[in-house]
Amino acid sequence: MKPFDERIWLLFKRHWRQTLTYWSVFFSFGLCIAFLGPTILDLRCQTQSTLEQITWVFFSQQFSLLLGSCIGGLFKKTLLSSLSALFSCTIIISLVFAIIPLCYNVVVLSVVLAIAGIAMGVIDTLANLELVKLYHKDSSIFLQVLHFFIGLGALVSPLVADPFLADENCVLASNRTSNSSSSSDLQHLRNSLAGNGAGLRNISQYALYTEGTVITNVSYAFWIMALINLPVPAAVLALMYHERLLPCTRNTPRLLEGDSLSSTCPDGDTSQGHGSVFSCCNLAKLRDRPATFFIVHALGGAILFITDGIIGSYAGFVYTYAVSPPLLITHKEAGYLDSVFWASITAGRLAFMYLSYRYTAPKLIIFSLVGVTLVQCLLLIFYTSCVFLFIGTCMLGLFISSVFPSLLAFTEDILDYKGCATTVLVASASTGEMILQLLVGMVIHSQGSYAFLLCCTILSLIGFCLFLLLLWVQHIHRKCHSEQVESAVNEVVTAAAYKQNQDVESQYKRLLHQ
Repeated sequence: MKPFDERIWLLFKRHWRQTLTYWSVFFSFGLCIAFLGPTILDLRCQTQSTLEQITWVFFSQQFSLLLGSCIGGLFKKTLLSSLSALFSCTIIISLVFAIIPLCYNVVVLSVVLAIAGIAMGVIDTLANLELVKLYHKDSSIFLQVLHFFIGLGALVSPLVADPFLADENCVLASNRTSNSSSSSDLQHLRNSLAGNGAGLRNISQYALYTEGTVITNVSYAFWIMALINLPVPAAVLALMYHERLLPCTRNTPRLLEGDSLSSTCPDGDTSQGHGSVFSCCNLAKLRDRPATFFIVHALGGAILFITDGIIGSYAGFVYTYAVSPPLLITHKEAGYLDSVFWASITAGRLAFMYLSYRYTAPKLIIFSLVGVTLVQCLLLIFYTSCVFLFIGTCMLGLFISSVFPSLLAFTEDILDYKGCATTVLVASASTGEMILQLLVGMVIHSQGSYAFLLCCTILSLIGFCLFLLLLWVQHIHRKCHSEQVESAVNEVVTAAAYKQNQDVESQYKRLLHQ
């Protein structure tokens, strides 16, 4: 085993309990983020609401996720508050899964999913923050694994739900006619709604009853997911017990006082910007920050705003694009595109676990963004090829999979792990996924399905250009930082010399007086 590999392994063995716990909470996050698309029609039947009404739950969850991402850093002040928040959020997710089958009103369902969204946002911010705190410059590989667990949870959730989904209209009206939706129509509806309700505009022609006998077994899927998720809060509780953070263990010495030191801080200082997540945003300290400090935050947030926006838009509209002219792929075949995309993202994160400790984060990000841009351009060129749409979807997922964890590690490294970057980046990514999907949907509705690929290509080019700008700003920022350090050292040396001269002068006067 090479020295670098051995060092990474030793770091993991040192923090394996914390690391596995944070990975597991992201599995919980993935479970919760992927269930809504496949089950939305059965939830519509359960609440006996219209399609327009039920799709508001998508917005409720997405907006609350953004809110949770923003406030997640507030729980970072101490390890106790951080783990307590993660425990509470994972318990909330299990409770939400258990309560959803009891929600027979769409407003109540929206509130429940809003609570789940806040819990997901807090998990998103805190898990990233804690891993960056533990591993600092070596955090890239562990962040790749962390985001792999999102994909794993997102793959499990639809698989659990699928056997319990209704094959036909799950509300049987007493005056049912032959115009009611068939099994293939319902599958088309599910595929159209898979991307956070983005495909709602083109499905209003289907007859879906709101009054009648409800026949759906989707409740069992949610209860199974609640049980699958229960080991996650148990793992967080076990970590709290091991670190002696529970009330029954408060009288014993804390383990983390001497064990959770950063992997890259030989002096053992773990408080560099992490005593509070907003310590780097203290108004008194902001005056001392160079302009590049804020520009790095803005550029990192803008890049993730775009890349996560591409992920959300592609997942939301690739099915709509595939079934529209000129491709006109069958509903069944086009339905596989979304699964191929998410599976390739998960596989890409698995592959980048290896690449992330062989290559630096900037190289991985450039490779990923260039790949994303080239794939989007090729999709534009071969826009009439059904085969290349599947190939391009797979390649796009592989390339874009590592951008978030790599950029998060890189940005925190530029800013010396002050802590604010993680909160800003996570919130920016959530915002991009929500807003860009809405904007792309509006463009597709007004300009046609081809505009979908054009929008994604333009966004990819903008994201790549912004990263090149970030590399230039990084160079300037580090130069400014070096000058500040050199100036501070000179001030200390000057003050020490001045004090020494004063001491010599006072000693000389004392001798003269004698």
